[in-house]
Amino acid sequence: MTPSEIQQLLARYGIRPSKALGQNFLADPNTARRIVRLAELQPGESVVEVGPGIGSLTVALSDTGAHVCAIELDRHLVPILEEVVAGRDVDVVNDDALRVDWNARLDARRAWVMVANLPYNVATSLVVQALETAPMVKRLLVMVQREVGERMAASAGDDAYGAVSVKIAYYAAAKVVGTVSPNVFIPKPKVESALVQLIRHDRPPVEVPDVDAMFDLVRAGFATRRKTLRNTLGDRVNSEQFARAHVDPQARAETLSLDDWARLAHA
Repeated sequence: MTPSEIQQLLARYGIRPSKALGQNFLADPNTARRIVRLAELQPGESVVEVGPGIGSLTVALSDTGAHVCAIELDRHLVPILEEVVAGRDVDVVNDDALRVDWNARLDARRAWVMVANLPYNVATSLVVQALETAPMVKRLLVMVQREVGERMAASAGDDAYGAVSVKIAYYAAAKVVGTVSPNVFIPKPKVESALVQLIRHDRPPVEVPDVDAMFDLVRAGFATRRKTLRNTLGDRVNSEQFARAHVDPQARAETLSLDDWARLAHA
């Protein structure tokens, strides 16, 4: 939908975008089509869209011939969304995607694609939760704040690399596939957005005795970025264990790859 169409819809329903919910509505058909193209959707595929808002991206997703499950938290937007997608193969669901039971909501017999313009304040939590609890979602294309997107896709040694980067690398291969100007949104955000593609691994690239324990170790290692691993993990990992893992205790957390963290967890 164009900016004028969106403004008319909002005015007719007496709706103002909510800052608290991080609502920035996509108002550029070309950007919507670009997102759909990057998602590589095929007719008949199943798509889950989180935070569809008033349906700008939803319409473009539906135009591919895909079945769309659109999960919207704001009940005030649901009537607009239902009007916009009327007659299309779109299920509108009023629910909180951070609390939804994915196994109950999405047919696990299908392979799903998540495509979404995510609210900045919940983007990381939602992507991680989907990777952890929604195995039927095989790939994702999400629009997030550029800084967040770079963190999701970062590798060891990158400035943006952190604990979230390690967790996402365990579940999926992630990369930034594009950026989006603030000018294509209503209202206009203050930051640039990034489009992040995530392809779920068929199986995790590393094996560890306890996945949660490894991630707990990762969080501890990144808790104070400028300190060495000996300082951040000294109460958890002794010198012999560092040596067995072939990890330098004088190194910092941001230099360790997923493989390194796995060896450390084993040790």
